[in-house]
Amino acid sequence: MKNVCVYLAEGFEEIEAITIIDILRRAGIPVQVVSVTGQQEVTGSHRIKVAADILFEDAGHDEAGMIVLPGGMPGAENLAIHQGLKKQILKFSSDGKLLGAICAAPMVFGRLGILGNKRVTCYPGFEKFLEGATVTGSKVEKSGNIVTGKGPGAAILFALEIVKMLKGEELADSLKEKMMVQ
Repeated sequence: MKNVCVYLAEGFEEIEAITIIDILRRAGIPVQVVSVTGQQEVTGSHRIKVAADILFEDAGHDEAGMIVLPGGMPGAENLAIHQGLKKQILKFSSDGKLLGAICAAPMVFGRLGILGNKRVTCYPGFEKFLEGATVTGSKVEKSGNIVTGKGPGAAILFALEIVKMLKGEELADSLKEKMMVQ
């Protein structure tokens, strides 16, 4: 199975990033935590420091099977302005590879124009950045090759949807039960 790359920028939402990484690893999905800051240590929006596995410049983007963006501010904005990441997202989109974003981060996809005719969700107030999409307000939306989540409270469900996409509903349901998610 190919890596899922979770990209961290200064100001990322810690609950979202750590929940996604944790649940995917529980599912046996290889996760590579990638810093776009040029530094291994990245500080979240609530001043929690996280050590990334690898710097953007050293990551094997082409070997990855999915890009996932946690939200948070200014984390999502910092992801949106990273030129190399934008290039990778556009390549994944054109290749039909999987993309995920939660909270404010779906705006990165919206600004790149890849959400046309997709059902998506995001943190309230960021809908204006999701041009061409149908914004539902649901906790999680999967539409084609893109999955989106509403915010920190939806992080577990968002991560479980990624597990379902990559390894099937049975494993996602098993993890949900073991973690006592209702």
